[in-house]
Amino acid sequence: MARFPEGFLWGGATAANQCEGGWQAEGKGDSTSDHLTGGTVSTPRRYTHDIEEGTYYPSHEAIDMYGHYKEDIDLFAEMGFKCYRFSISWTRIFPKGDETDPNRAGIEYYRGILQHMKDKGIEPVVTISHYEMPFHLCDAYGGWTNRKTIDFYVRYATTLFTEFKGLVKYWLTFNEINCGLMKFGDYMSLGILPKEDGPTMFHDPNETVEDRTKRFCALHHQFLASAKAVQVAHAIDPANKVGCMIAGNMPYAYTCNPDDQLAAQRAFYQGNYYCGDVQVRGEYAPFAGRILKEAGVTLDWEPGDAETLKAGTVDFYTFSYYMSSCVSTDPEATKAAGNIFSGVKNPYLEASDWGWQIDPKGLRYYLNDVYNRYRIPLMIVENGLGAVDERAEDGGFHDSYRIDYMRKHIEQMAEAIEDGVDLIGYTPWGCIDLVSASTGEMKKRYGFIYVDKDNDGNGDLHRERKDSFAWYQKVIATNGEDLD
Repeated sequence: MARFPEGFLWGGATAANQCEGGWQAEGKGDSTSDHLTGGTVSTPRRYTHDIEEGTYYPSHEAIDMYGHYKEDIDLFAEMGFKCYRFSISWTRIFPKGDETDPNRAGIEYYRGILQHMKDKGIEPVVTISHYEMPFHLCDAYGGWTNRKTIDFYVRYATTLFTEFKGLVKYWLTFNEINCGLMKFGDYMSLGILPKEDGPTMFHDPNETVEDRTKRFCALHHQFLASAKAVQVAHAIDPANKVGCMIAGNMPYAYTCNPDDQLAAQRAFYQGNYYCGDVQVRGEYAPFAGRILKEAGVTLDWEPGDAETLKAGTVDFYTFSYYMSSCVSTDPEATKAAGNIFSGVKNPYLEASDWGWQIDPKGLRYYLNDVYNRYRIPLMIVENGLGAVDERAEDGGFHDSYRIDYMRKHIEQMAEAIEDGVDLIGYTPWGCIDLVSASTGEMKKRYGFIYVDKDNDGNGDLHRERKDSFAWYQKVIATNGEDLD
């Protein structure tokens, strides 16, 4: 097996809205995630415009990393983390989003986290916006449909670059920005409020051309905000490295039928390169025109937009990868479950408890395709197995299935490096158990570290090491040499 390069960034990843809690602590405002109730794989989360008394909102406490961050970072350091990807809550810095001056208590909270990481020798990888934004910006301005939000975001990002200069080198502008291409992303990513309370944020059978136009234009505004943030980051500190973050979409053609092949190619291009090209190359890809035309959408280009995108290209490309899918033009083909990308079941693959198809070799395929297109460093910033972890009779959590999942993916990462891919880091998702973004569950666990909390919010939040903790510790200590 190929060797991982010296200095490879082994670590883990979380997001503020899924682990932090402290939703009103020290002046924090409410974000979009704070208006989502709990749910399960079979009962969708609900959006509520007003916070309902007596209703469970998982982000309000989450796993209370707000009050446990030193303990949690100490556990990451014990595993040997070289880096840790986490997000900053926009509403902890600007509670409403449109203020002129930041909330100093929020800045000092994150300074404490970053200083503790520095003391432990862990490199921060900071996501500026991860599936949360100030609810006030959505309610009063229409979220990212309004160009004013670009300036609010740039002010927020500039504050972070200035306050944390010298403490943070690696930045990601938006989490899974390509989710803004889908209905799922309207609320989660773009801050477009649902038309009514309920679970409709995931699917709207009555979607109009106007709805799609709002979505694509809001995404265009995020591209502009990202490009402006890249320029500011480089101006404030030339050592800053700013990356994009894409939800990795790995579709195969279900058959060798040319129709399936073309459908798979389009799914790959639209799922990955619609956003990737804008952020890496500074311009929309040629195929984007047809996508917009067929959606009936005209973007709201303004003078200077093209120049802004060209001047604000990213330094590295990061992505999440959990599963692959198959694309078929046959309406009778059997659908598979999945995260934000569904597709036809692949008969050659096994699936997780949540129906996500497990495909380590798909990761190698994806790494090769993306790297050969862009030729900039890549980082896998989410990957992992969501599973039901049961306590064994001896009291431990023996998650051999998670170890097996990760071992096979790391092996394929090594193969991709041998293929010539410049892969610089790997931060498995949910390195400590946290709230699921899609379902609001705690039952769906990813972590090396168990957190005592259930789907209804019960538990004392104590932390325990699973078997995967010691295994990953060994992987890091040997720089990926020992995967047994």
